[in-house]
Amino acid sequence: MSLADKVLAVNDDLPIRTNAPVHSGKVRSVYWLNDADSARLIRQRGYDVAADAPLAIMVISDRISAFDCIWHGEGGMRGVPGKGAALNAISNHWFGLFRVQGLADSHILEIPHPLVWVVQKARPVMIEAIARQYITGSMWRAYASGEREFCGIELPDGLQQDQKLPQLLITPSTKGILADIPGVPAVDDVNITRQDIVDNFAAFRFRSVADVDLYETLLRQGFDLISDALARLDQIFVDTKFEFGYVTDKAGHEKLIYMDEVGTPDSSRIWDGPAWREGRVVENSKEDFRQLLLRHLPEPDILLNKARMPERQALARDHALPTQVLMAVSDTYVGIAQKITGAPIELSDNPRAEIIRALRDDFDLIDR
Repeated sequence: MSLADKVLAVNDDLPIRTNAPVHSGKVRSVYWLNDADSARLIRQRGYDVAADAPLAIMVISDRISAFDCIWHGEGGMRGVPGKGAALNAISNHWFGLFRVQGLADSHILEIPHPLVWVVQKARPVMIEAIARQYITGSMWRAYASGEREFCGIELPDGLQQDQKLPQLLITPSTKGILADIPGVPAVDDVNITRQDIVDNFAAFRFRSVADVDLYETLLRQGFDLISDALARLDQIFVDTKFEFGYVTDKAGHEKLIYMDEVGTPDSSRIWDGPAWREGRVVENSKEDFRQLLLRHLPEPDILLNKARMPERQALARDHALPTQVLMAVSDTYVGIAQKITGAPIELSDNPRAEIIRALRDDFDLIDR
């Protein structure tokens, strides 16, 4: 069996029983279960959710995205071996610690396979909750060009690239296009201030102003927990993105939860501690792949200039990356996952067949 066969690149065509279109993102696909299957699983599996809660099967792929494009390799390798399992394992680890430490639950109800989650439908808060502990990336570029205010927060003069910030910064942006919010452009992923959120909490789908405080508390607690755990592994938690939503439990109580993924190389920057102390940045996150692309491809401006998006999409479509490039990314993802979880990440020989078997035998969700 070839290495390419161990990569789950297409994850939106599994024969999972659903009456709704499969929602396929850059990395994950979501299969919404019908009402009967949702109710059956809630009853059979004893999930702590409302009896009529919609459930879904979320399947992660091994695809690798960067600069808003999906990339592939030579020899028919349409993704990165082990990447999906590594991402899920890391998220599962952090979500589990959040529950143990009494922070908040997540949308995950069960894990049938390393690439699969059973999730409950959450009512998302329309905010990308970004927290930064170091000044780097886009924030550094803006700071170096003279900007000092970020999402309503003033930074002092004299900061140096990649240094630790005076305090943890929460720099939120919009999730999706939100209309009719004073002072907030109706475009996706636009920076907002805390005051924007407080003044328009309902538009961002918070239930109350108090929940704005709660989301910030959960964000800081989650960030600190991951940062402290990584520090014990001599890794630095640089910045990350959290997402939140509301669900209703079996007793009818509505609660704010973590959702999507947390503390992964896709949603965060993680630096190697020993290298940073030597004055070098060694990325244990997707940023390493982004930098690799900038070095590997002959014209970096195609990747950085949004006006050249058609050229960028054609480049990603037509340019097969060397196998060693994707294997280097695999080493990064699998390595940091094993470091965080303390457990090996096993590559499936046939992930598609394994997923179908698990969802057929234990969940009765496969029609054929």
